[in-house]
Amino acid sequence: MIKRVLIAEDYESSNISIQKTLDSLNINSYEYVYYCDDALSRIKKSIAEGNPYDLLVTDISFDEDHNKQQLKNGEELIEATKILQPKLKVIVFSAENKPTNIKRFFDHLKIDGFVRKGRNDAKELQVAINAVNNNQSYLAADIKKLLQNKNSFDFTDLDIQIINFLSIGKKQKDIPAELEKLGIKPNSLRTIEKRLELMKQCLEFNTNEQLIVFAIDLGII
Repeated sequence: MIKRVLIAEDYESSNISIQKTLDSLNINSYEYVYYCDDALSRIKKSIAEGNPYDLLVTDISFDEDHNKQQLKNGEELIEATKILQPKLKVIVFSAENKPTNIKRFFDHLKIDGFVRKGRNDAKELQVAINAVNNNQSYLAADIKKLLQNKNSFDFTDLDIQIINFLSIGKKQKDIPAELEKLGIKPNSLRTIEKRLELMKQCLEFNTNEQLIVFAIDLGII
């Protein structure tokens, strides 16, 4: 049962929005901080006092300012927190939109929910908190779709190199020589053409440009 919540968010407007969402759920015991180091200190103190938090709501990206921090971002905060309190529920409230990063939050950081900042994010956060309160994980439908798209094609190392060269302006006919420099085989022009055609066919793209944009959005290049 979620009773005590810690909010780690460096933007005041987002911080207030989270507080209002908690109030709407009748969760009145919450604290907020603007820095990751302060968040970790609060968590340590709560454990020492025998009154630990039930939920951490944190952003991933924190802007640097004159207050130097040991923990640079939300990922480092979550990692440090999980060592101290492995069972603490964690919801990431972030503008992050790369499916590979979001998947890493769940797989590596073992978060319980992810809410992307944007239109209707307050309502979505409310749904996420309710889900986590019922021991369920939460990920919005549109993010799930992005992750499914990512998993619809298994990019090889060769595929990633081909797309990367195209993204930096290399002509398709020049890529075999670039691959050969890296010791990557097969590297024939015919192989490159086949891989590009297969990727576009499987992902339902018509152009290399669409493939490049998709790869950038996924975070693979």
